[in-house]
Amino acid sequence: MREYLDLVRTTLENGNHKPNRTNVDTLSCFNLQATYDLQDGFPLLTTRKMDEERWNSIVYEFLWHLSVNSHIKDLQQETAMWNSWADNEGYLDSAVGRFWRRFPFPSTKSDREKWADSSMPWVNKDGSFDQLQYVLSELDQNPSSRRLVVSAWYPANATVSKLPPCDYTFVCNVQRNELNIHLTQRSADLALGVPFDVARYALLASVLAQQTDLELGSFAHTLVDAHIYCGSERRGNFYDDYQQQLQSKMKNADDREEYLEIRDWIEENAPVEIEVGHDHIPGLLTQLAREPYDRPIVDIRNKNIDELSREDFKLLDYFSHPEVRFAIAE
Repeated sequence: MREYLDLVRTTLENGNHKPNRTNVDTLSCFNLQATYDLQDGFPLLTTRKMDEERWNSIVYEFLWHLSVNSHIKDLQQETAMWNSWADNEGYLDSAVGRFWRRFPFPSTKSDREKWADSSMPWVNKDGSFDQLQYVLSELDQNPSSRRLVVSAWYPANATVSKLPPCDYTFVCNVQRNELNIHLTQRSADLALGVPFDVARYALLASVLAQQTDLELGSFAHTLVDAHIYCGSERRGNFYDDYQQQLQSKMKNADDREEYLEIRDWIEENAPVEIEVGHDHIPGLLTQLAREPYDRPIVDIRNKNIDELSREDFKLLDYFSHPEVRFAIAE
């Protein structure tokens, strides 16, 4: 996907060296944008291998987002992605699906405010609000609405959570009978997180469009803090000391082979990593040197969102370059 590779290139050319809570440094950019035309095929990365167990992980995580579960007990059987942020019983402080499907009403309300009530089909029996059902209903009955917003950000939870939602709000918008989704993501790990995020929201757009007889439009992605992890201590400091040289080399690269030369320059001059894989830059340079394949197709069985299972999603015509591995910064 050239849109994704453009994000990587922009961050390597312009990113600022930035320490963070993980103690693994980053190169960071503010407010990057990407738009994926979903009629051009399914936006699954092809410059590294994303089928088999990774595709399995994408689908299971998407289904988990559709559920109301705040635990990852079932998800843990398919992916270890969330293990670091769950407690000993497998519960997360902030589960996206829980807020999508059971957003809590405030405990105190003003007499002059208007609130949804139990007569509305998207108010659950426990008194919470099902944002996804509201959006589905409006897409079906009032597709021109500009109020199709779903939020996973609950301030009283997010401010104390071990990991508040990164992909915290999305908006649906219909143009010419085409469903578009815009996601705002506060924190975006370009190497590990973003390829999964793009695929999950493309699945969401596909399912919502299918349920409401709309055509697929675009997925627009705003990355507030787009970052590439670059290692800790001396390895991370290398990118602070040689940031200008790296940016100059990136801006002067005219062909794909030059990205491999930049990768080799880093490996020859940077201190050895404390933990292998925390520096994502060499692996991303490897991907920049690869020509993307055509996008695959995803076939989804037409079922109610609460009845979908892993077997209802088929990835077709997927071809990719070999594996590139990265370590998670926790």
